[in-house]
Amino acid sequence: MGTVSHVGVLSREAFDAIEFDAARTGDHRAAAQEMTQLADSGTQTAAMPRADAYMRAGEQWLLADDPAAAANGFLRAIEDGGPSFADPRVPLARALFMMDETAEAEALVSRLAAEPPRDPRTCDMAAELLEERSDLIGALAWANAGVELCLGRSPGPVASAGDVDSEPVVPQAAAGDDQAGALPGPVTGDRAELRLLLSLRFRIRNDLGLPEDAYDRLLDEFGSEPGTVSGTGLPGRTVSASAAGSRSTRTVSPSAISPDRSAWAS
Repeated sequence: MGTVSHVGVLSREAFDAIEFDAARTGDHRAAAQEMTQLADSGTQTAAMPRADAYMRAGEQWLLADDPAAAANGFLRAIEDGGPSFADPRVPLARALFMMDETAEAEALVSRLAAEPPRDPRTCDMAAELLEERSDLIGALAWANAGVELCLGRSPGPVASAGDVDSEPVVPQAAAGDDQAGALPGPVTGDRAELRLLLSLRFRIRNDLGLPEDAYDRLLDEFGSEPGTVSGTGLPGRTVSASAAGSRSTRTVSPSAISPDRSAWAS
């Protein structure tokens, strides 16, 4: 992987190319270093805010098994305060768990759960993190919230969610809408994200031994779409921000985070 020879405008295409090259070569550390240098010195744009750049650098640090450096990147995204593809506090919690900073990570997750969820991607990432931590009830609550956001609803804080086995009410399609394969009700979020959330939710409910419900049956609407797993109607998941920290090898570099930056959950 080449190094950054000049600093310019932050570009989503440039970050995509670095990420693709890292996936091909496996050199996520070099990708993380290059992305961090760009995030530090490049000029942000509406298409590529600086906080988003730090988030993507943090993802690569997680894939490089350096959660301390990843946490540093996610903190910088939080401090920048600009928009990003998901709430940086979720991957920050992942990095803290990887560093065995369990109390700080759990406090951060609790603060997130006390706020109304704002975007489906954050819900997806939080659900995956808690599923990996064997907190299936918490994971299901986040998956439910993400599905509701995609369907145009405004769910309350995950911490105050109702019973996980209650039957959801699925909005009906508009009268006269006979489009084949149309989902009932408006899909205001990313349709692909909804598909991923429904698949994740189905898996969690299956692990909990819960019966099929109305949201599970929505998966049938995606059965014939491209990108689904043949014969199942379920989407295949690719490596993403939410999966970035799930590797088993954990390397801690304490020097990457200064000791005075302790307000993880602020």
